[in-house]
Amino acid sequence: MAGPQPVFRFAPSPNGLLHLGHAASALLNAQLASRLGGRLLLRIEDIDPGRSRPEFERAIREDLAWLGLDFAEPPRRQSEHIADYAAVLATLQREGLAYPCFCTRGLTARLVAEREAGGAAWPRDPDGAPLHAGPCRQLSDAERRRRVAAGEPHALRLATDEALRRILARGGGAAPGWDAWDPAAGDQRRVPADPARWGDVVIGRKDVAASYHVAVTHDDALQGVTHVVRGEDLREATHAHALLQALLGWPTPVYHHHALLLGPDGRKLSKSLGSTALRALRAEGVSAREVRRRLGFTGSP
Repeated sequence: MAGPQPVFRFAPSPNGLLHLGHAASALLNAQLASRLGGRLLLRIEDIDPGRSRPEFERAIREDLAWLGLDFAEPPRRQSEHIADYAAVLATLQREGLAYPCFCTRGLTARLVAEREAGGAAWPRDPDGAPLHAGPCRQLSDAERRRRVAAGEPHALRLATDEALRRILARGGGAAPGWDAWDPAAGDQRRVPADPARWGDVVIGRKDVAASYHVAVTHDDALQGVTHVVRGEDLREATHAHALLQALLGWPTPVYHHHALLLGPDGRKLSKSLGSTALRALRAEGVSAREVRRRLGFTGSP
């Protein structure tokens, strides 16, 4: 019997214009969805109110239409579902798996400087940021409630070691992980998750009701996403995602992390670096067919 229909998604953030790297990822998702007889969804990941702009979302949709991409249903806009993510965080707090963190960047910097001045290196996460090791996890529940009630700014962190302990106890010792898919070879291999490399990862930001980690795993589960095809720069995040999926009983998709498109300076293309935007190429008279040809995709998606 055939399995469920594969579901892919392309999930840009409307904080800038799409560039060639985004086009390559979107076209690859479309190609693989077509090859497997699957559906392709569009998700607008706009939970960051400080950076997301309606004009960028409009530009994203125009650029994707110009490329000839069709999506199976109207896009899911994350900013319209903040309550869903907040409910997940509330559940984790009730179960003693998340705690408020009041540490500021200044406090963290002082702690790091004091330790490293003594010759001991401070551990860092895959992004290079210092792992959390402040006093907030040792606060009493009463003190946490008092500071939250007083309106003190805080993030919400996952108690990673406790989360992993519960997963192992519940699953008879089975550790979280994911299947890494190689579309070219057609094979998969199991990758064990190592969430400790992220420490007590932030799952609720001070300025946003949820973090990327929670929103993306929640939506992948809700939308029935079976295949996540995204850039190599997000491979490390999958360690945290697999932990959340196992903890919350959500299915873990198959993952393929594709190579990034690099600029002449050897750095990945970036909105913030002003890398060539699809809109600029359109203005220069470059056709969608030419863009697809440059990226190795022939014909229509």
